[in-house]
Amino acid sequence: MGICQSTRCNNLNVAEAFTSYENVRHRLPSAKFGRASKALPNLDALADEIDVFLLDAFGVLNIGDTAIKGVPERVARLQKAGKRVMVVSNAAGFPHAKLMEKYKSLGYNFSPEDVITSRKATLHALHNAPSLKWGLMATPSLGRGDIEPFDMTYLAEDAAAYDEAEAFVLLGSAEWTEARQSLLEASLRKAPRPVYVGNPDIVAPRETGFSVEPGHFAHRLADQTGIEPEFFGKPFGNIFDLAFARLGDVDPERTVMVGDSLHTDILGGQAAGLKTALIADFGFFGGHDVERPIKASGIQPDYILKRP
Repeated sequence: MGICQSTRCNNLNVAEAFTSYENVRHRLPSAKFGRASKALPNLDALADEIDVFLLDAFGVLNIGDTAIKGVPERVARLQKAGKRVMVVSNAAGFPHAKLMEKYKSLGYNFSPEDVITSRKATLHALHNAPSLKWGLMATPSLGRGDIEPFDMTYLAEDAAAYDEAEAFVLLGSAEWTEARQSLLEASLRKAPRPVYVGNPDIVAPRETGFSVEPGHFAHRLADQTGIEPEFFGKPFGNIFDLAFARLGDVDPERTVMVGDSLHTDILGGQAAGLKTALIADFGFFGGHDVERPIKASGIQPDYILKRP
């Protein structure tokens, strides 16, 4: 897929990350685009046109563990002005309580119900799935918050754990390795089983480069085994369904999905019938040219914001 074989890809460039998403377009939703993008400086410039702001986290609120300068204050102004502001993020690795602690430490004030994550979307599906023994891709040190009700075994180097699982759920890949990926692929070839992907992201922007996320490994599984994983989170509709359930009736023409990625935030927002705003100078593109990838992908945001 043209991506490095490590969970930390400090040398991965934007073009390679973009290509990795384009290579899996056949597994992503489709949407209609057409309107030319309007260039604006930041979120404040949308206040007259937008009532509901759905904000991605990485690349919009923060880069890794650092808040983007000025954004906590800008979000607070929108909230004070009566705008509805929610987080819609593919943050599957963190238990919800830990994620709320993180946002508070970064200077944001969101209610827990207004933070909609791909972890929540995955949990919603798990609660409606048959009772199974799950093999789990996740970081043990983050704890079992939110997943205590389920029979889940962390996957490591024990091949038996893979073969004993009745299904798999991929939440976080920070400790995933090529050896573990090989064990999972081999087990699925022997006995195809369901694979739930709690984070469709292929990469995520960090302070010093990109990290490789569960979506990368899920698409590799599909290519190697023929099993089509079930994805939860942007750009797929299940996460937007949860957001709409929380919001109630909204005017899609006055609701915007704001994010740094064309293939998750913008494609997902457009597929959900919303307006979209791409962040140009932070996150995925981080000051690189955005016009060329917009043209190459055909994914056209309604707005291009220089910064959040």
